[in-house]
Amino acid sequence: MIPAEAGRPSHADTAGADARPAARPQLAVVGATGTVGGVLLGILSERADIWGEIRLIDSPQPRSGRADQPGPVGRKLTVRGAEVEVVALSEEAFDGIDVAMFDVPDEVSARWAPVAAAKGAVVVDNSGAFRMDPDVPLVVPEVNAHTARVRPRGIIANPNCTTLSMIVALGALHAEYGLSELIVSSYQAVSGKGKAGIDTLRGQLAAVSGTELGTTPGDVRRAAGDALGPFPAPVALNVVPWAGSLQEDGWSSEELTIRNESRKILGLPDLPVTATCVRVPVITTHSLSVHARFENEVTVGGAHEILAAAPGVVLCDDPAEDEYPTPSDVVGTDPTWVGRVRRSLDDPRALELFVCGDNLRKGAALNTAQLGELVAAELRGREPRR
Repeated sequence: MIPAEAGRPSHADTAGADARPAARPQLAVVGATGTVGGVLLGILSERADIWGEIRLIDSPQPRSGRADQPGPVGRKLTVRGAEVEVVALSEEAFDGIDVAMFDVPDEVSARWAPVAAAKGAVVVDNSGAFRMDPDVPLVVPEVNAHTARVRPRGIIANPNCTTLSMIVALGALHAEYGLSELIVSSYQAVSGKGKAGIDTLRGQLAAVSGTELGTTPGDVRRAAGDALGPFPAPVALNVVPWAGSLQEDGWSSEELTIRNESRKILGLPDLPVTATCVRVPVITTHSLSVHARFENEVTVGGAHEILAAAPGVVLCDDPAEDEYPTPSDVVGTDPTWVGRVRRSLDDPRALELFVCGDNLRKGAALNTAQLGELVAAELRGREPRR
């Protein structure tokens, strides 16, 4: 194992900084036993074999929060065909690690990501703890990969899954037409709330299946009873116009996240953005209805050409043949799928489109893996430390 350098100095502009030898980088996955962590291990097993050791790390506490259930430490998980034992989250767990991918709650990342960075690792963090930190780049490789190289805190942030479900397509259109305004409505899958969200929907579906519920006020809510899980209302046979926590003037944190992250990723700090977030009875894959206004006049044909050629985007747009993306068709795939592309009836500079993206893959694990690969390529390109 390549030794770590505890207390390594600033990661500010990393080009030309001290580096470990250009061998295969050592990788840590923090939060390996979670929903996204499991998807990430699968993606690491599918993509090019660029890593040396892959170390799996997690908190000793059980994810259920129940003290009578075993914690994740000591479990063995399969990655790249090998069984790897999960070790406890600690400072020593980052010894020798070059890249650390974090998929843990905000408060865990806020405490431990700086520890990993201080041990010499470049952190790719999937929580919300650092996304809006001006010293932490918020990166989507297809849109703003160059920003990943400047990381004063040694941390790169992964955007929110809802933002990621649309931003690859919007980035391609922005590069050609110049985005000037964005209005979106999201239709978010329950897996955005992890296993608790999935279990809640499945339980509610079992309760309403084979019944006549959904025909009188409150009947679904009564059937769900206390089994609302992480949602404020039943999701089965319903849609819930809420995701996140309450913020000023009635906005939700998820809606403000879409606004703030879109601005930062696209480098448009004053971009007008309005979002309404809705939870729908879908297990995995977020969808968004997008109204995008541009500086220049747009055409459907031009947009089709851009989207069809954009990396990470699949154009699926032939309504005459009932071809447009839906969550049940997109789930388990990597790209952002785009359909229903129309020029606004009242504005020649605006497009309407519908996008779908698997919120556990590109929306979380895949983007994390891609960012790790960017860093790995950078590290392997350096001269050995003398």
